[in-house]
Amino acid sequence: MATWPLTLPTAPETPGYSETAPNTLIRTAMDAGPPKVRQRFTAGVRPITLSWLLTREQVNTLDLFYVSTLRGGSLFFDGLAHPRTGALVNFRFVAPPQYVALGPDVWRATTQMEIIP
Repeated sequence: MATWPLTLPTAPETPGYSETAPNTLIRTAMDAGPPKVRQRFTAGVRPITLSWLLTREQVNTLDLFYVSTLRGGSLFFDGLAHPRTGALVNFRFVAPPQYVALGPDVWRATTQMEIIP
């Protein structure tokens, strides 16, 4: 399994952080009355959005990690702690990272990932 590059920060920016609890339910519509709801499985992926302030060199490292090491985000990786709990978890990208230039050598990288149970 791939590991988060050591040259990249491990603590994301707080303002760019969001997380959603896993949806493990299935809903079935009924002909009459409320839908039936049951748990489909006990563990589900947890969507999470993280952003970092990076240098140009760190942006290149993140881009290479995503494109080459993770084969376009198709592979899992570890080496990052869950920002809220501190537990070491496995991540996978859901979408390519987005890079926004904030200055000559300051970039904001925003990532949409999922935590794998």
